[in-house]
Amino acid sequence: MPLPLNNLSAFHNDVFQETQLGQLCGRKELFRERYLILRMLGRGGFGVTFLARDWSLPGKPLCAIKQLCPRVSAPSALETARRRFQREAKVLALLGSHSRIPSLLDYFVLEEEFYLIQEYVRGMTLARLIRRYGCQSETVVKNWLREMLLLLEYVHSNGAIHRDIKPQNVIRCEDDGRLVLIDFGAVKEQLVKVLELSTKCTTTHFVGTAGFAPPEQMALRPVYGSDLYALGMTCLYLLSGKAPLEFDRDRMSSNVQWRTSEGFRGTERIALSKSFSTILDKMLEPSLQRRYQSAAEILADLDSLLPRDDLFRCLNQAPAPPKEEPPSVVEHLSSIERMARSIRESKARRDRKTPKQNLPRTC
Repeated sequence: MPLPLNNLSAFHNDVFQETQLGQLCGRKELFRERYLILRMLGRGGFGVTFLARDWSLPGKPLCAIKQLCPRVSAPSALETARRRFQREAKVLALLGSHSRIPSLLDYFVLEEEFYLIQEYVRGMTLARLIRRYGCQSETVVKNWLREMLLLLEYVHSNGAIHRDIKPQNVIRCEDDGRLVLIDFGAVKEQLVKVLELSTKCTTTHFVGTAGFAPPEQMALRPVYGSDLYALGMTCLYLLSGKAPLEFDRDRMSSNVQWRTSEGFRGTERIALSKSFSTILDKMLEPSLQRRYQSAAEILADLDSLLPRDDLFRCLNQAPAPPKEEPPSVVEHLSSIERMARSIRESKARRDRKTPKQNLPRTC
């Protein structure tokens, strides 16, 4: 049955009326005689994504169909866009061989519209997880950061820049718990460039999200370090629940003042280890020269500093005082009674596997 368009917001209503996928949504008619369009997954400034079933494959698996905007109508511009789209789609297909990046199943241009067919990842975005479960601890965020850095090492080693890392573009897969990075921006950036050339105008549009994108990306010059900055801002979101634009910035240096912002975690102040705070500060450097240059550099600092934090916490935790018997009781025990007590306590220690320093010493 077709969806009741009168119940949709105006923001979504035009998608269902003006796009072919929207018109097919909820109907039995197949897109390209293959895909059954189920519902809209999301919409952004450069396209709209629908959930579909691929009826040509056994089991009719789910997939995500992304229709990219804007339209390019001039023949020469369309041919340029087609070449760039195919080139970037091939890079995306290569990256999709990684378990933490959705596989690219197909890509094509149809009636001057650009489409990507990708693996559908069932799960919840980090943004939704924070809204549902609240801010995360330093330990959880460190583990998340390590996963993402290992993934970015792979992405950057293949010459790709994501351009739009943020909580909404990272999914925690409900099947196996792995983090999956979605919505790469390279294809969208190429189509924007073609549109600018075809209309002979210069726009201020950039691929990314304000607040998560660093200064050089806002100036349309993204580099590998731009992804690292966005990753740092995502860590702050996981720790605080605050969007980047909610933090104050130093007027002179443009540094994010996350250490001194009031209500960093509601009414609480989050306590981060010195080493992790130092890493975040360097990831969030507005200056590209002072920022980390690669994911490997951050991983090296995590590997060298985190063990020190663990050792520091151990050394600064005073051992629990021994539970000694009252002196009056111990003093009146015979030597045989003391030996029997010592044997019983030694056996109890072995059974409970309790460290010896936490038990009374009886000699």
